[in-house]
Amino acid sequence: MHYILAGVRFLTGKQEERRDIVFSEGSLVLHTSPKPPGPSVEIKGNDLCLFPGFTDVHVHLREPGFSYKETIQSGTLAAARGGFTCLCAMPNVRPVPDSPDALQRQLNLIKEKALVSVLPYGAITMGQKGEALSDMAGMAGHVAGFSDDGRGVQSKTMMRQAMETARHLDKIIAAHCEDETLLTGGYIHAGAYARLHGHPGITSESEWRQVARDLEISEQTGCKYHVCHVSTRESVDLIRRAKARGVDVSCETAPHYLVLDDSQLEDAGRFKMNPPIRDKRDREALVEGLLDGTIDMIATDHAPHSAEEKSRGLKDSLNGVVGLETAFPVLYTHLVKSGVMKLEQLIRLLSVNPNKRFQVQSSDDYTLFDLGIRETVDPDQFLSSGRNTPFEGMQVYGKCLLTVCQNRVVWQDSTFFSRERKR
Repeated sequence: MHYILAGVRFLTGKQEERRDIVFSEGSLVLHTSPKPPGPSVEIKGNDLCLFPGFTDVHVHLREPGFSYKETIQSGTLAAARGGFTCLCAMPNVRPVPDSPDALQRQLNLIKEKALVSVLPYGAITMGQKGEALSDMAGMAGHVAGFSDDGRGVQSKTMMRQAMETARHLDKIIAAHCEDETLLTGGYIHAGAYARLHGHPGITSESEWRQVARDLEISEQTGCKYHVCHVSTRESVDLIRRAKARGVDVSCETAPHYLVLDDSQLEDAGRFKMNPPIRDKRDREALVEGLLDGTIDMIATDHAPHSAEEKSRGLKDSLNGVVGLETAFPVLYTHLVKSGVMKLEQLIRLLSVNPNKRFQVQSSDDYTLFDLGIRETVDPDQFLSSGRNTPFEGMQVYGKCLLTVCQNRVVWQDSTFFSRERKR
């Protein structure tokens, strides 16, 4: 049986056209010739959109070492359900991928279990301790770049050595920017909510001060530099000015920083992440940075934890929220349907731009969404092992129906080809 999806909007991030798409026996064909022979069912849907597969350059898959939080299999299945066909996996696993042997264990698991493409990061420093450089040269051919995500590299000398090495290897340094000398026991943004409820706060300076330091080193060394999870308006301004000077810098922000601010916080672990959700002015600056090209891409910083680890409120819960299954619906609802940006812009931020910066090849990757379907975010329905989302209960538009990675169907909504959909 062939299913012909008639008149689907096909957006590449650069242009839009209408295509008839043929789906049969687990394969997807962008159909331009006459209808295929044999029985077929035509499905018409004005809200059906086909996009290039999304790429998330900041994901925690937790394996090896922490499979009780997430596995490569569950994390990549959640990614496929969210329309993602390529993930860049952060190195805070055990063993830390700081040498070829340690990295190989992770690569073996990826080859065995991953449902979508996964490119791991190598650690910048041994054990992510910030004391000695990892074997960057030995890992360079197998990683998306180098990061110590979860901790900022505190030593300016160490970061300079890392950037000089990365420049020689033609690899990206993806930095978690956090100056630990400016931390005073805070665990949410040092803003109105923290003051009102008596929580110690994390200052914006703890982020932007290290962004400023790293931009200076990147400019001096010529290293490809990428700033992870930008959350403050000062960071956006620093990166904007650095780009104007010709610094080879890119950056990402995450859906929770674009949609939420600290006035919406609750004393629940699902609102705790690092960097924290900032205030309204920061959120507005991040959106402005997306629109003017300062912020190159959106990444989820998908960071699953066990239910117990996220049950301790803002003070004692571990940092991190999940986002692979909610990213597109949340962003489409709050940025596109609201008129902030066009759909083509969002696709560039989720696919075109990260692919270009991280040299991802994805010509055979697609994802099909029905933008007319409205759902309520329900973490109990997630395929990820993590349930910690700040978007719980939110009404969003856009449901992923099909995801194809390397010409293989890796996700298919079980109701899509039901009798109710057939015409």
